Amino acid sequence: MREENEEQKACDPNQCETCGDASCASAKKVDAHHAAPAQDDAKLKARLSRIRRKIIVMSGKGGVGKSTVAVNLAMSAMLSGQRVGLLDVDLHGPSVPTMLGLVGQRLEGGENGMLPIEIGGLKVLSVGFLLNHPDDPVIWRGPMKMGVIRQFIEDVDWGDLDLLVIDVPPGTGDEPLSVCQLIPDLDGAVIVTTPQKVAAVDVRKSINFCKELGVTVLGVVENMSGFACPKCGEGTPILRANGGRVMAEEMGVPFLGSIPIDPLIAELGDEGKAFVESAASSPAAGAFREIVRELTV
Repeated sequence: MREENEEQKACDPNQCETCGDASCASAKKVDAHHAAPAQDDAKLKARLSRIRRKIIVMSGKGGVGKSTVAVNLAMSAMLSGQRVGLLDVDLHGPSVPTMLGLVGQRLEGGENGMLPIEIGGLKVLSVGFLLNHPDDPVIWRGPMKMGVIRQFIEDVDWGDLDLLVIDVPPGTGDEPLSVCQLIPDLDGAVIVTTPQKVAAVDVRKSINFCKELGVTVLGVVENMSGFACPKCGEGTPILRANGGRVMAEEMGVPFLGSIPIDPLIAELGDEGKAFVESAASSPAAGAFREIVRELTV
């Protein structure tokens, strides 16, 4: 009688689903391959379960102040007593570290994962914290972006949060799509526009993007909505007035409010200071607080 080879011979892994041999080497490899994603999904869900509300801040067009809105909404919520995280997934143009004076900060590891950078109680994470120099370009394709965004959620010790604000780059590409796919219980999207028609036309695409993916549009924010006089507070229209409000009504989504132009927003952002904290008495800071109240009721 011929002696059987002690080493297990691997069969065709494409036949594993119909093969009944549980000891097959190929079958074991396939089982391990399927187990890893399942474990990752469980880890991701565990992280997300500790965050009560998750909001994505989007815009169909660049230059509308989307990151400025995201930073000041997150800071306003934190100043109101909430536990808040700010996740910057604008991978190619991370501006959050500059706006909050965190350029040069580096992430450190903790017992439960990477630790976000904290500023006054606000937990912040950005790809900018991984760059050797702020001018270094990030040259990544779609699958790489998806993997990094997933790591930013499941491998980071966010702890217990009342709110996670997620700042994504303009448009409807890899980053917003990855966020919406990775966070199935996303509470909704805040869409940022400016009053003029050319911006509102592109922002409509973001609203339709959310509708196609089943993401609730929490509302539209009209940024750069007139100029607020720093002396008397009176507003003067500079760009077309009420474009964001009209667009929201036409698209059947809520209008959250208008943020007037204030030179201090850009000035303090360049200095790495949160506008809503440093200029708390300004009309624009008051507008941010009102929008946060609308979002967190």
